[in-house]
Amino acid sequence: MEVFETGFEGLFELKPTVFEDSRGYFYESYNQQVFDEKCSATRFVQDNQSKSGKGVLRGLHFQIYPYAQAKLVRVLSGEVLDVVVDLRKDQKTYGKSYKTKLSQENKRQLFIPRGFAHGFLVLSESAEFFYKCDNFYSKSHERGIIYNDKALEIDWLMSEEELLISPKDLELPAFKDLSPENLKF
Repeated sequence: MEVFETGFEGLFELKPTVFEDSRGYFYESYNQQVFDEKCSATRFVQDNQSKSGKGVLRGLHFQIYPYAQAKLVRVLSGEVLDVVVDLRKDQKTYGKSYKTKLSQENKRQLFIPRGFAHGFLVLSESAEFFYKCDNFYSKSHERGIIYNDKALEIDWLMSEEELLISPKDLELPAFKDLSPENLKF
């Protein structure tokens, strides 16, 4: 497994070594030892999976202390544009976004440390999205940022008319409106 730095402290892309032949393929999607050496000593406690159609945008979501979450995300089928925003005030990348395409074909994964907002947009007809979390879901600690905040300058690669967004996500605040209590990780 290759690990690529992103320019954001603790945020890594991972590319597995894939063995293919006439029967199909095999690859190691997770190895704790390799992960600890390259990325972070993280203990995952929960796996989540979703299926969405083309144009579905989920995000930008995060959880605050004591339920902040690191995530290891990947796509099982289809393709998504995966986007994160650094919310860690002590980092030079605070308020900056990073995006990458994750797909069934490239089998890449993104490790997202605590302190990032996360979202994705389905680019294919449908996509199955899978992620590991190092902390449990807590509704009362869930927060978010509106996906189209001009200050974040995120190009989602689709027009507004093509996007399918939940009413809850459409009501998320702007980045500048996050209170200090909502930036504790």
